[in-house]
Amino acid sequence: MNIIVFGIAAYILLQLLIGVWLSRRIASEADYLLAGRSLGYPLATLSVFATWFGAETCIGAAGAVYEQGLAGATVDPFGYAMCLVVMGLVFAIPLWRRQLMTLADLFRQRYSRNIEMLAVLLLVPGSIMWAAVQIRAFGQVLSASSGLEVEFTISIAALVVIVYTMYGGLLADVVTDAVQGVALLIGLLLIAWLVVDHHGSLSVTLDSIDPQRLRMRSGEQQSWLHNVEAWAIPICGSVLSQELIARTLASRSPQVAQRACIGGGLLYLSVGLIPVMIGLTGGNILPELSEPEQILPQLAQQFLPTFLYIIFAGALISAILSTVDSALLAASALMSHNLLISVFKVSEETHKIRLARLLVMGCGIVAFVLAWNANRVYNLVEEASALR
Repeated sequence: MNIIVFGIAAYILLQLLIGVWLSRRIASEADYLLAGRSLGYPLATLSVFATWFGAETCIGAAGAVYEQGLAGATVDPFGYAMCLVVMGLVFAIPLWRRQLMTLADLFRQRYSRNIEMLAVLLLVPGSIMWAAVQIRAFGQVLSASSGLEVEFTISIAALVVIVYTMYGGLLADVVTDAVQGVALLIGLLLIAWLVVDHHGSLSVTLDSIDPQRLRMRSGEQQSWLHNVEAWAIPICGSVLSQELIARTLASRSPQVAQRACIGGGLLYLSVGLIPVMIGLTGGNILPELSEPEQILPQLAQQFLPTFLYIIFAGALISAILSTVDSALLAASALMSHNLLISVFKVSEETHKIRLARLLVMGCGIVAFVLAWNANRVYNLVEEASALR
């Protein structure tokens, strides 16, 4: 166990070092918040995928499916995959052509300064809640790996993500997204293969699933309106989130922005089906877990050799860092660029960057408090989407 903890700590330290190293290339507010508007199709696609594919899928959705069956996957991955595709088909090109820095800029252009500030007040809570999702999931992974109490590991997780985000900005996030996404995909495929091997074959694995758990509705008494709402929350609530818009605006052309969102959504759905399958079949291997959201890390710890488990846990933590980085940057960008820079009349680029970093720290502390008091990652996901 000490070897696992040491390996994960080394992986986290590497992410922090990358953030600090890339911070030397940040010379302007656009560099910090939008990676200099220079993303090509491969990096933009992987960044869209990695930003969304974090704790809510690997930890929250797998745990929700473990508890509720396929009904627990309505929000994630199905709803969020559709959200990314809708963004690409409908909004990506028009938004890119406006050369915005944040979503709130659109409200200033179309309406007024007062509407812009109102938009900030409405958008920031959702991003902070989203960061809380990732921090709690980060704590769950550390807890499952080390045996420490979840409350303690959540505190460590919050400290790490705040420092990581303050230094690197979107540039560090994007650079590490590609490696993180590939590593996580390999880890998920490996665990899926081991789960199938445990049952004997893929057909036996699928046959072991209770047909009642394959229903998309969690209960007969739920109205059609309730089910429409369950789908509308992830799609309508997140399609114009600052995290996603940042990737769109950071692309080097409108065509790259559109294709990256569509490609990221399709990739998200394909990879997201792996935690769903693990949640559906995991109960046969680890029945009656006291913490359902630890199903994925527990299976990894049980089946993978120490070295491969360290790689998997590190990749999962990297994915979480990628997502929480985006959420904290989104909240910081809205508050600094659209609110405080105008209020305090900040003109120098170095002062704008410093202000954005201080707000990352403040938003991270609030997210930590929310993560500490939450019961489930999946519940935080729904609340975050509803606030958007």
